[in-house]
This record gives sequence, structure tokens and C-alpha cells, in this order.
Amino acid sequence: MRASLLYGAKDIRLENYPVPELLPGMVLLRIKRVGICGSDLHYYADGYCGAFVPSRPFILGHELTGLVVAVNTGNDKTAMPAIGDRVTVNPARSCGTCGYCTTGLSNLCRHTIMLGSGSTNPPTNGAMAEFVAVRADQCHQLPAAIDDGFGAMIEPLAVALHAVKQPRSVKDRKVLITGGGTIGLLTALTAKAFGAIPVVLSDVVAERRKSAVDNGIDGVLDPGQKDIKEKVKELTGDGFDIIFEASGAGAALYQAFDLVKPGGTIVQIGTLGAADIPLPANQLMVKEIKLIGSFRYGNIFDEAIGLVASGKINLSPFITDVLPLNNITHAMHLGADKINSLKVQIEIN
Repeated sequence: MRASLLYGAKDIRLENYPVPELLPGMVLLRIKRVGICGSDLHYYADGYCGAFVPSRPFILGHELTGLVVAVNTGNDKTAMPAIGDRVTVNPARSCGTCGYCTTGLSNLCRHTIMLGSGSTNPPTNGAMAEFVAVRADQCHQLPAAIDDGFGAMIEPLAVALHAVKQPRSVKDRKVLITGGGTIGLLTALTAKAFGAIPVVLSDVVAERRKSAVDNGIDGVLDPGQKDIKEKVKELTGDGFDIIFEASGAGAALYQAFDLVKPGGTIVQIGTLGAADIPLPANQLMVKEIKLIGSFRYGNIFDEAIGLVASGKINLSPFITDVLPLNNITHAMHLGADKINSLKVQIEIN
């Protein structure tokens, strides 16, 4: 099969590569569309992502739509997708048997194998290729109303949906999202769909603030403006009930402690890097702020699919570029453009 292999920083090559072996309980997918994620961009720019340093060249990509072309049921009684089904995939393959998995916390499973990741040794190949093999229960069937591009957006939407479910409820709450990239804007739209009002987005990039307004977000803030605290007071009174930090910037998390109301909640979605970040612990105590982490997603892919199929979440503005696999290097450069790109996808025929 044709596959794009990452050899190191700025070194991604289109090569012939063996079709994945189809083990019992696994499904072989022919890839139709795959999205470029922030982690893919980190691997491409640096040759690694955070603490994950690949031990050999591997295939990136974990946001996908695929067509089932083969199954291997083995002795497994688990229901298998049918050949010809069009599916999206939960790329985080948890073990299914540990205490986290059996109590509904599969996203915290210590044995998770992630598609397109250097977190395992050897790295686990992903979907920037003609075929990928996944476990049957990772597949989620797509209705006809969701096209291939939207199908490859379900994974990032699941990140946003999982985050919005971390507080008790966002309905009728004043909500701020810091960071207007794909995850931040998806989180804003999801909070709005779940009844938050107003929903405000903060970003240092003017074009991202404009994109938020164009997509129906109630208000925007420039985190660098000197009078931001006064602006927030005008909007909310004592501050936001809930702040979702999606930028992964330490300054944004630190500022959130000033902008959240007493008794409010901060949900950390963005990855903050390897270095520890000092936090205003006195504010955490005096204002009784709840600080919650949100990591990936649980078993919510079907719910995310339903939000798109019902029209409650519109993914149309997100896909800014679609390129063929042989343009993978150019696609990576487009994906790194924070001003003009939200989601760059690769189409594989």
C-alpha cells in the first residue's frame, strides 16, 4: 500500500509499505479521509511529541473515515462491522479489562494503544496510508448524512464533547473558551449546543476571533488587551461560571484564575507541554475554584455522530483544505498555519 512515513523532523516520505496484518477481532479499513491533528504537526515539526520519541519511522494520523474491506472474527463473539460499512474510529484502543475500563474511564487506561503515535515502542502506525487495521469495537458506523470529511472530524469533536461533560452542566452557564483552534472552537459550539449562554471565545489571533463570530459564538476577547478584566466584568458580573482552556498556553491557564467567578470551574483541555507551570494556589483556595482535567474521550463517539447528523453541530467551516496523499508535506505546512487553517485533511482514493 501507499503510506506516508515520518522519519524525523520535517522528513515525511511517501513509500510502499506492507498492508497491516489482520489479527483476530480486527477490521481492515481502506482509508477515505484522514485529518491532520496538532500532535501530527508536533511530530512533523520536531520529530517527537512531548515525551513521545519514536523509535523508528512510522505512519501518522488518527482522525479518519474508512471503509471496511475485511474482518477477522477469530473466536471473538463481539459484533463485527460488515464489509462495506463506512466508519469513523476511536483511535485510542484501551485494554477493556482494567479497573479504569470497567468503570467507564477507558480514556485513563494505562494500556491504551493510540493510532499514529510514538507513545508505544515500537510506534503504532496510523491512518495516513491506504489501509489501517483496528479492533472491531473501535469502529463507529457513519450515517449517509455525514460525509467522509465530517466523519474524520468526529474524533476532535469527541474531545470537545468529553470536555463539555466534565462540569456538572453548562446549561445557562456563562462560558469562556481560551484558544480558538479546532478543539477550542468545537468546544465553544458544543457548549452552545448544550445550552451555555453566553459562550465567549478568547484568542490572541484576530482571524480566529473573527472565525468564532462567523460561527455564531456570542462574543470574543483578546487575552492581551489591558482592560480584559473590566470587559469580563461587563459581560458576566463576577466572572465566568466555567472556563475551558483549550490553547495549551500556560499564560491562558494562569489568566483563567482571574476571569473565573468564585466557585467557578476551569477545565484544562490543551496540552501544556512538559514543563511544570506555576499556578495561583491562593486564588484556587480563596475563590474555591474547581480545576478539572479533560483527557481525550470516553465512549461518546456515537453521541458525537448524533450531534452532527442532527444538525446541532455544523462542521462545514472547519475543513479548510483537502489534499491527496502525495501532497502530504504541503498538507503539513498548511496545517501549521494558525491564521488560515482550522483542519487540513488528506483524501485517499
